[in-house]
Parts: sequence; C-alpha cells; structure tokens
Amino acid sequence: MAFRGVRGAITVDENSIEAILTATRDLLQALIAANDIHEDDVASVIFTTTPDLTACFPARAARELGWTQVALIGCQEAAVEGGLETCVRVLIHWNTDKTNSQLNHKFMRGAAVLRPDLSTSSASSNGNRDEQSR
Repeated sequence: MAFRGVRGAITVDENSIEAILTATRDLLQALIAANDIHEDDVASVIFTTTPDLTACFPARAARELGWTQVALIGCQEAAVEGGLETCVRVLIHWNTDKTNSQLNHKFMRGAAVLRPDLSTSSASSNGNRDEQSR
C-alpha cells in the first residue's frame, strides 16, 4: 500500500456556514465516489480556504460525513492578487494500492480554472475529468 495525495477544489456561492459546508460536502463526496475512498484508509486531510471565506471551517463537513477518526486541519491561503476567490481546497492523504495515475482529482464549479487539464472543457477520455464542473 502506498501513501497518495488526492486533490480537489470547489468554489462557494457565498461566505456563509451552509454554503461552505454544502460545497465542501459536494467536493468530498465527489472525491470519495471517484476514488472509492474509505475513512479507515485516510491518514489526514488538509483544508484551505481563500481569505474571503471566514464563516466556518470546511473540516466540519468531513466530521458531518462521519470522518470522526481522521486527523483534519484547516488553514487560510495567502491573499494573492488575481487569485481565485471563494475557494475551498482539500488534500486527502490516503493509503491506497492505486498509482498516482489512477487517482481522480476533482476541481469543481469555478475552481475548474485551477486545473483545466482535469475539467470537462478538455478531452473527455481521461478518467480524471471533473464531470461536475459548472
């Protein structure tokens, strides 16, 4: 079994508790489904938010999904001129037999611009494409 990093990002409709939790749950559920991730195989998760998201910690969404035994941490990204706003990012540290090329990263909604190579705007033959971008 190897230690892999599964990445994802999603934009949030507004700086509210419900909007942050809903977007984070959507992102986590997409990553879980796309990779067949089980809580027992997750070592830890790092969440980041852009400076304009202050209503709650996105890690709360993971707890609400039942990840009670996983180490979670959240931090705020640097305010960079021209950076994407209202964005939650996640890095899941996962113990898996999959290779890096078999991982399915998800960049959803407006965050698809961060990884256009993984979005539906690119050729659709790659399994890493985000089918939920909007």
